[in-house]
Amino acid sequence: MTKKHCLLIAVAALGVATTACADAGEDTATESENKDIVNESGFPIVKEPIELTFFTGKSEPNSNNFEETYVWKTYEEMTDMKINFELAAFDGLAEKRNLLFASGNYPDAFYSARLTASDLATYGEQGILIPLDDLIEEYAPNFKAALDKHPDLRKGLTMPDGHIYSFPSYYDPDFLPMLIGVPLWINDEWLDELGMERPTTTDAFYDYLTAVKNTPELAEGEVIPFSGTNMTEIRGQLQGAWGFGNRGVGHKFIDVDPENEGELRFFRTDPKYKEFLEYLNKLYTEELIDPEVYTHDSAQLLAKGAEGRIGAVITSNPETLMNQDHYSGGEALEGPHGDKLYSHVKPPLVHVGAFAITDKNEHPEATVRWIDYFFGEEGATFYFMGKEGETYTKQEDGSLEYTEEITDNPDGLTQDQALASYITWLGGSYPGYVQEHYFKGSESLPNSIENGEKAAANAPEEIWNAFNYTREEQQFRDSVGADLETFINETEDAFITGRKPLSEWDDYVAQVEAMGLEEYMSIQQAAYERYQEVD
Repeated sequence: MTKKHCLLIAVAALGVATTACADAGEDTATESENKDIVNESGFPIVKEPIELTFFTGKSEPNSNNFEETYVWKTYEEMTDMKINFELAAFDGLAEKRNLLFASGNYPDAFYSARLTASDLATYGEQGILIPLDDLIEEYAPNFKAALDKHPDLRKGLTMPDGHIYSFPSYYDPDFLPMLIGVPLWINDEWLDELGMERPTTTDAFYDYLTAVKNTPELAEGEVIPFSGTNMTEIRGQLQGAWGFGNRGVGHKFIDVDPENEGELRFFRTDPKYKEFLEYLNKLYTEELIDPEVYTHDSAQLLAKGAEGRIGAVITSNPETLMNQDHYSGGEALEGPHGDKLYSHVKPPLVHVGAFAITDKNEHPEATVRWIDYFFGEEGATFYFMGKEGETYTKQEDGSLEYTEEITDNPDGLTQDQALASYITWLGGSYPGYVQEHYFKGSESLPNSIENGEKAAANAPEEIWNAFNYTREEQQFRDSVGADLETFINETEDAFITGRKPLSEWDDYVAQVEAMGLEEYMSIQQAAYERYQEVD
């Protein structure tokens, strides 16, 4: 038997063993016997010291002593709560999480552990993860304020049983440079050398890429007209020129039918989507797209960019990641039918399960107060910026800036390296509420802000967070739905690269429909209606 099969059997056995807990989520009141030791407000959080264990995902778990960083040492002193962070690398994190659940030897809470909506719904129904609705009302004033301010946040967090089981990683919807994520950047120096205007249409973009390819002297090494980390990012960025992705990239197969407002559209078999694939096929087969886009990783892409070889690139920020300060971006391209949609906008609810509490936790009230601090202004500044006077200063206008010790470290450390002994959010997946004035990643740089302003003019009016599915719906999505989506992605890649001719489009559409598209859309419709009903 394979390890995967053993894991599936173990998880199935757990489902049987926990049937008696299946109704645990019916009652939102989750009070502990230790409720009385919790202070109502202020610090310390508890009247006597307590100790808890959190399973914690991290991009580089061995890079530094997590618990000894400034934020956690200081917070332990403030709260009288000692947290033992059991670190695990993001690579393979899902398997480690599942084994913990299956063994029954899971922690008091999952912190930055990338729990999926399916995990929350399944283990919430079984009673392993506790419902937080009443605890949020009583012990999480900062997070409750965010829920009240952003109705879409509550929609995305509410599971099919009507309960909330997690604190998320959530971006302020007004912080558009953060949500546009990986814009299309164009090399302004090369535009000048070629005597060309910035392309604003897909045809003009094609002309620019062709000119780059035909002018090898633009770079010392081989020029690359257009690149990105992968083809998924390229598709997500350019599909708006054909009107697709009108609810953002959180949903890669469905959006709203523009001719029947309110009805879902499965756009990956739309006739206009075929035209979009024909355009990508033209770029790829004429060697205007990096031929290694299907095989290279992000580090290899950044190395190419740092060598000054790329004419147009989809990435977070060439200035900070490639040391190239002559790119600009942000504006959506107009397509052949007049569509000009900036579709590559991420949902604000980035990680639905960034923090969740288990039924082993004897102090859920204190734990909710512990995490809620980071969703308020004071706690978020502490969490993201570190120590005032050492890692950041407050300017006369109230804005926050990292100190030169961080931005121009005398020991030659990068900004992230200089911050690593103070804060732990680097690498992502953290629970928190990201707002522009205290988040100082590359998305807050002037060129990113400018990109966000450009994108705003053509951004979707509404961005959907991910839908949440019942157990039966998720079973379909994990089997038939997963096969359907994999088939579509693989066939599209074959169309783009020319391994499969687009003359076979009609046969391909018929096969998609035969694989269960009708039931797939029925499930999406049901989940969408639940999503819309949450208030």
